Amino acid sequence: MFPLALLLNGVAAWVSLHLKSTSTFVVYLKNLVAADLILTLLIPIRSAAELPDAPTALFKLACRVISTTFYSTLYTCITLLGFISLDRFFKIMAPQSKMVSQNLKFSKVTSGLVWLSLFGGAALPNIILTDKSGVNVTQISSCMVLKGPAGLQSHSITVISLNVLFWIVSVVVAVCYVCIANKVLYSFRKSGSNNSHGNQKIKLRVFLVVIVFVVSFVPYHIIRIPYTFQQVSYSSKTYCFDLRAKFAKEFSLWLATTNTCMDPLLYVFLCREFKEKLVSIVSKVPGSVRAAVTGSAGSSKTRL
Repeated sequence: MFPLALLLNGVAAWVSLHLKSTSTFVVYLKNLVAADLILTLLIPIRSAAELPDAPTALFKLACRVISTTFYSTLYTCITLLGFISLDRFFKIMAPQSKMVSQNLKFSKVTSGLVWLSLFGGAALPNIILTDKSGVNVTQISSCMVLKGPAGLQSHSITVISLNVLFWIVSVVVAVCYVCIANKVLYSFRKSGSNNSHGNQKIKLRVFLVVIVFVVSFVPYHIIRIPYTFQQVSYSSKTYCFDLRAKFAKEFSLWLATTNTCMDPLLYVFLCREFKEKLVSIVSKVPGSVRAAVTGSAGSSKTRL
């Protein structure tokens, strides 16, 4: 996944640097691009630490810093996707309103608070409490070995809290995009438009956003809490049970991480400014590459 995610997020970061933060949506989008890029860069380090012959120092570093940063960044992405959904919702459902959520300063402060709360409230305590000393290097088969009682308790509380956050954001994303789709389709019908192709495009975009969110994140969050209870439990488990639980958790986490590849593609559907800037930049690239990218960018200007 890493090469593809790096390519897509590298392009997205390059385009976002050329966008001016003139709307709340662009502010959230830029923060999401940054989070996706950080998450992408952590993939090879975290993967290397899981290899059978990985140095113990690397495994300890991954347990204490890399994994906690990885998960905090993942939930930063999820939360920002929720705020993007709310931003689209308010701008389409109440375009003339002067709500505080539509204020540019509000979006910047909110984005900063998301980063601060998830890293200060979720990552930092687990970094500090992964500090158990005197552990035999041959006994380190799980990050839980490096946590004392306080660390295990903090780990459980953090996982449960982030899981609750995810399900709240999931409801927000689903409700916002269903309402947006109904509003836009109602406007089509009210105007007397029989543009069935346009209707299908709207439904497809809403379907893609919600389905990408569900497929990427729901399996992991169904497995995460029971897996965490198994992690911090001192009751004996068979090796095969541990292996199956580990595989289920890591495979569902892999699905969650595929969102780093999906987000850059969704930017083209969600943001007209992003698409136009991408096409503008690509227009300076040689013909064959330009044709491939502009062809995928499409031409619709409807923003959901």
